[in-house]
Amino acid sequence: MDNRTNLDDYLAGLGISGADESELPPPAPDAALTAPPTPGAAPETPQATLERFLRGLVSRIDPDLSVTVRETEDALEAEITGENAAKLAGRDGRTLGAIEVLAYTVLAKHEGRTKERVRVDVGGYRKRQADTLTKLAERLAVQVAKSGEPHELQPMPAAERRVIHIALKEHPDVMSESVGEGAARRLMIKPRHG
Repeated sequence: MDNRTNLDDYLAGLGISGADESELPPPAPDAALTAPPTPGAAPETPQATLERFLRGLVSRIDPDLSVTVRETEDALEAEITGENAAKLAGRDGRTLGAIEVLAYTVLAKHEGRTKERVRVDVGGYRKRQADTLTKLAERLAVQVAKSGEPHELQPMPAAERRVIHIALKEHPDVMSESVGEGAARRLMIKPRHG
């Protein structure tokens, strides 16, 4: 892969840049929101940039999907909804993860190195996943508290580890910590001593 090739070239190769407008499906009714900002206009907020990118992306996938973006204290959170939104998550959330990486990359490119976190959910996938992980954390906490033996989970992404850390943060009998490096980083649940 050529390091000199920029993001615009990659997006054009994927067919999601403004260069190939003649080959794209007709624009969605909210085309004004997906159009690039007018040169000389006031700078776009990170929230507006993220919303414009995601609306442009989903309008090409399924024009019936809708996007809402809100700012929380630690991130920009986007929700993609619609009848077929859940399909956009992909197997094990991989497509959703890729959309999130692209959204962050576009935001960072527009903002010039941003520390803004970006979280994208489609059809409630992330919420269901967080609920499942919270229940798992609670079950494992009972098991670890009863046995007194630590339990090590399989490697998982940082966002999933974070859900478990938060679920066990105030637990009186157990604590959690991340161990390992890179893709092998995993979570350990241990009895709380003392």
